[in-house]
Amino acid sequence: MTSIKFYKETNFKETPIGKIPKDWEIIKLGDTRRAKIIMGQSPPSSTYNKDGEGLPFLQGKLEFGMIYPSPTVYCSQPLKIAEKSDILISVRAPVGDVNIAPYRLCIGRGLAAIRFDSKEASSWFYFYYLQKIKHFLENLGKGSTFKAINKGDLEDLRLPFPPLSEQHEIAEVLYCVDFAIQRVDEAIARAERLKKGLMQHLLTKGIGHKEYKETPIGKIPKQWEVKKIDDLFKVETGTTPSTKEPQYWNEGNINWFTPVDLSKLNEKILIKESIRKITQKALKECNLTLMPRGSIILSTRAPVGYVAVLGKEGTFNQGCKGLLPKKEKRIYPFFYAYYLLLQKQRLENLSGGSTFKELSKNMLEKFKVPYPQLKEQQKIAEILSTVDKKLELERSRKARLERIK
Repeated sequence: MTSIKFYKETNFKETPIGKIPKDWEIIKLGDTRRAKIIMGQSPPSSTYNKDGEGLPFLQGKLEFGMIYPSPTVYCSQPLKIAEKSDILISVRAPVGDVNIAPYRLCIGRGLAAIRFDSKEASSWFYFYYLQKIKHFLENLGKGSTFKAINKGDLEDLRLPFPPLSEQHEIAEVLYCVDFAIQRVDEAIARAERLKKGLMQHLLTKGIGHKEYKETPIGKIPKQWEVKKIDDLFKVETGTTPSTKEPQYWNEGNINWFTPVDLSKLNEKILIKESIRKITQKALKECNLTLMPRGSIILSTRAPVGYVAVLGKEGTFNQGCKGLLPKKEKRIYPFFYAYYLLLQKQRLENLSGGSTFKELSKNMLEKFKVPYPQLKEQQKIAEILSTVDKKLELERSRKARLERIK
């Protein structure tokens, strides 16, 4: 890779598109010496096919990927064509998403193709620049039913114009970051598939069993029992202290969990901090239960099925219910948190309500779960926790790469 120039602050200048290096110019996308804009046009639907006849066809951004699209339909009579390496930009509902054409494509009215003269400009540089200004492009959209931009909007778009060699260098760095992100995404997908398979197997078939029995919750190992949640846990309900009482909230230091907190776990299990905190006064006066470390919190309203184990004591609002183990020496909370995650659909199906679904305390208490020996509960949870740690590591890597970009 060639070396990249980094500019000192004094080598920048103010322009209509912001601060840019002094030796960069500003051009309009409509400058025909450097770029050509091809607005898409939808052919008759009678020319569409899935037999590979004609050119691959894109109506809009539906088949866009991270960099390249994956068309599923062909068109035998294309009207507007994007050539290989053209930038594809979504011009209606929604506006601003971009991809690179991997080969010749027929484009419908939801897209435009931008074709840069390779002797003047790098398509890859402007692909990344258009990604950067996506929000600005969205705001250019006009229309009451759905937003759209036209050819004139694209032609008037001001762009930075670095020396060509620098365009290539910048694009090369960003492409390497994209490639690394793609590899991490693949690792995340593999780990997610592994976790899903392990959860289905371990939480229903256990470890090393050969004999199974039919039960109300399906086939499970012969040595396992079936219990109701109420047999194993005390179920607590939550509430929201009045937001009109500052003394319930100001300088609060007690965790107060909501479904929003649980939704941010991204299927991790352990939670230690809530977004909002309450005071001791709120805890005492609002009939809230302080759940100890190791308790389970389950979202039971809008939506149903987020699960976490408390890594630090806390309470919760009316959108959740707390599960406090009745026999700590025979119950491993992480096993049951994973099991409830696996049974999310069952929990949703038991929920009632017309405006939004809610799982009642009574229904949760009657919910049936497997009951293996404690050591097996622990082994199963530890295996799944290892996969979770792998997922967390890969997601952290992706976040770091995205910050670089």
